[in-house]
Amino acid sequence: MTEQKKIPVPPEGPKESSLLERASGAFGFDPFKAAPVPHRLPDAPMKRARVPRPEEASSAVEAAAETAAEPPAERAAPGDLPAPLVPSQAVVERQVGAVALRGKRFPVDRELLREQGLIVPDGAVNALMEEFRIVKRRVLESAQAAGTARSRRVLICSPHPGEGKTFCASNLAIALAAERDSEVLLIDADFAKPSILSTFGLPKGPGFMDCLANDNVPPEDLVIGTDIPGLWVLPAGNQTNADSEYLASRRTAEVLDRLSIGAPNRILIFDSPPALAASPAAELARHVGQAILIARADSTAQSALEDAAELLSGCPDVKLVLNDAHFSPSGRKFGTYYGYGE
Repeated sequence: MTEQKKIPVPPEGPKESSLLERASGAFGFDPFKAAPVPHRLPDAPMKRARVPRPEEASSAVEAAAETAAEPPAERAAPGDLPAPLVPSQAVVERQVGAVALRGKRFPVDRELLREQGLIVPDGAVNALMEEFRIVKRRVLESAQAAGTARSRRVLICSPHPGEGKTFCASNLAIALAAERDSEVLLIDADFAKPSILSTFGLPKGPGFMDCLANDNVPPEDLVIGTDIPGLWVLPAGNQTNADSEYLASRRTAEVLDRLSIGAPNRILIFDSPPALAASPAAELARHVGQAILIARADSTAQSALEDAAELLSGCPDVKLVLNDAHFSPSGRKFGTYYGYGE
């Protein structure tokens, strides 16, 4: 039996290639092979900060100044997206220029003010004056914090008649007029039952509604001056059957802007109709920055206050003042420090 190792091995001939190898040689499949992947990618070169020489620093400053002087459109590179704008709290107002109040001045009947229980200018300091000093501080702080013409417009309102809105509007106007370097424009916006002129003993004349109804009537020509320094009055004017519609027109914004924009030391006080009795209060609330809702102690119901506050929701800042309160739970007594306590 012949051993396996002694069997002669046939000589090696040309190795027969596979079908894929023959096709690769015929059609050139080699370019479709995967690119060789290196075992380790080279590290990215590190950036090192270099301190510029003095002459280079000055050149950079000059270049930055020239770039800042160019319009933003010229500095932006092609294809760059604009940077997002940062939200701003600044309020941009349409500047129309301040108008001077130049109405004829009339004397205010001080004795009439005293009979109605109002603040008498240059009179003795009493509890009533101290209370409205506190109220006016809150009004001035809110106006200064906002810094807009709208924030310097204050609406005085009450839910029902007989709760003291005219009493509070008149006292607040007198207290604000006592501020140095300031002026107050008291506007009678109770068109159905105006009472500001009779409260101060001033003569009747055209007023707020007349300039709303006629675009050619400047409101500053209808303002009445008083002998109380810094206090001006704009009467309600002639009565109409469309006072709410006139207040809802664009003319109202034009008139109020003309009286307040550009006059940072001027405060506009509106004596409006009761909120639950007439619609003009809700219309005026959209044009003022502060509203003071008057509640009469032991008389005004909470539900009435809530309904009135809802109607005045067009105003961003609604405050509450308690009128005719004879008892203070905290025991506070205003004006007694000066010896004129009531």
